[in-house]
Amino acid sequence: MSQPSEPSRPNSPYRPSEEGKVLLVTGAGGGIGAAIAELAITRGHRVLLTDVDEEAVLARAGTLGERAAAQALDIRSPADWSRAFDAAQARFGVVDVLVNNAGITHTGLARDLRPQQHRDIVEINLLGTITGVCTALERMTAQGHGHIITVCSMTSFLPLPGYATYGATKHGLRAFHHSVAIEERDGPLDFTIVHPPSTRTGMLDQEMADPSAAIAFAEKSYAPEQIARVVVDAMTAKPVEVVFPPLAGRFQRIVGVFPRLMRRAIPIVEAKGRRQRERLRSAQGIPASGN
Repeated sequence: MSQPSEPSRPNSPYRPSEEGKVLLVTGAGGGIGAAIAELAITRGHRVLLTDVDEEAVLARAGTLGERAAAQALDIRSPADWSRAFDAAQARFGVVDVLVNNAGITHTGLARDLRPQQHRDIVEINLLGTITGVCTALERMTAQGHGHIITVCSMTSFLPLPGYATYGATKHGLRAFHHSVAIEERDGPLDFTIVHPPSTRTGMLDQEMADPSAAIAFAEKSYAPEQIARVVVDAMTAKPVEVVFPPLAGRFQRIVGVFPRLMRRAIPIVEAKGRRQRERLRSAQGIPASGN
């Protein structure tokens, strides 16, 4: 859907796009979220950076100038979401674009994770994002415009060993995102979902320390800034869904459709990941893990 060229309600605080947009970005204390915020500001937008780590997000916003502000946000909390939208509006005006980026993983085989670790992943990656989307739906629909961008994962197409619950939340998040977009098809909002591959963030460091996550190293990893460009460009192009990188992403989508093919191909890819992980660890002077 295209963004309206004028307010759909007489008192809507909508601004022309040439004045720049107001973004609310979650998980912006570092990694992909911080890179999205920085690039958006460079392109003339204003950003409320949010993160559960208040100290980190305040520090990050402090480096980005007057077009940046920060707010602590635990995405599991409906009250926190309301406060974040209020803070963005008080500082910059109504939120034009919500970027759902926050997420976590606990690496390890499903049988080895504690029940609370499974719960953490579900409550943050899936339920937390659902809470944010529902908050945004009410506010953006009332103001007559808005764009919800969800940063998901290529694991939403392809289940991987060592990521059972993480992948389950990403499968669920993709289904939720597209279902809501279909429900709201006659409304004023746009919806985009972006699926990054392995990205060089703190999560990759966590994966490096855990042999069960070796498959993350089977393919090339990408810098957060590369993912940020895809997300910020989507504010203009408004694609429905983006896989990244385009060619390899399409192949992974196909493999994920066929369970027998997955069960044959993924152990081969996982073995490649183990070899590459050990090479990386050796280059960093880390002793071999024995796995």
